Amino acid sequence: MEKLFSLNHLKDKAFLITGVISTFFGLVVLAIFLANIMIEGIPRLSLDFFTSLPSRRAENAGILIPLIGTIWIMVLTSLMVIPFGVAAAVYLEEYGAKNKLASFVEINITNLAGVPSIIFGLLALELFVRFLGLGKSLMAGSLTLSLLVLPIIITSTREALKAVPRTIREASYGLGATKLQTIQMQVLPSAAGGIVTGIILAISRAIGETAPLIVIGAMLYITSPPTSPMDDFSTMPIQIFNWLSRPQKGFIVNATAGIVVLLSITFVLNGIAIYLRNRWQKQVKW
Repeated sequence: MEKLFSLNHLKDKAFLITGVISTFFGLVVLAIFLANIMIEGIPRLSLDFFTSLPSRRAENAGILIPLIGTIWIMVLTSLMVIPFGVAAAVYLEEYGAKNKLASFVEINITNLAGVPSIIFGLLALELFVRFLGLGKSLMAGSLTLSLLVLPIIITSTREALKAVPRTIREASYGLGATKLQTIQMQVLPSAAGGIVTGIILAISRAIGETAPLIVIGAMLYITSPPTSPMDDFSTMPIQIFNWLSRPQKGFIVNATAGIVVLLSITFVLNGIAIYLRNRWQKQVKW
């Protein structure tokens, strides 16, 4: 018995050490990667870099157009995907019947969240660009990314709704509230932190996607920023991809600076998500 206990204790120690080493190794590699990017990219950041148009000369090239395109994509995607994603999650969790059809829908939503992004690009190329005639526009790109992140928002919203105790719903019903009133006044506010966190993380993924936008024909080089949803566009990931494909050292430095900007946007969005989640957990006590 003592030998068995000693063997199990040894296995626990070995597993703990392995986990610590693996975590430390991953953090070290990430730190080296980020440090290399910061050292090379930060000196290139300047007001001219943010306000200049694309150029065939590396020293004159800037990110104004792809940055504006990224903002357009982020706003349009949010406007399209948030209402539909949250509404679908509320229906599936609060109203949908628990039967085989519902299970089939749930399984397919979960599977869609793991589909490679380029598949969504191929679907959007046929549906939005060719069939609906949207062309290489911001609207087509936003619809594509909306399809990509919709399963993520539905799944995260449903998990947030499931975390709300059943007793809150029952107490609301006991006071005479209808189902709709209960969802509006009790369930959604209680789940708001988790819902917002899932939305922000989904949008963070959307603005970092390149493959589906390239498939639908997003421009690698345009000379004027988009001013409407039907204009041609470029985004930060596409511009970085374009610069990295150039052999000149200056364009590599520009790409590194672009990565710093894109990482900063992503870190800010993830930081907001973490802050809102922690604040929600402190405020909501069940």
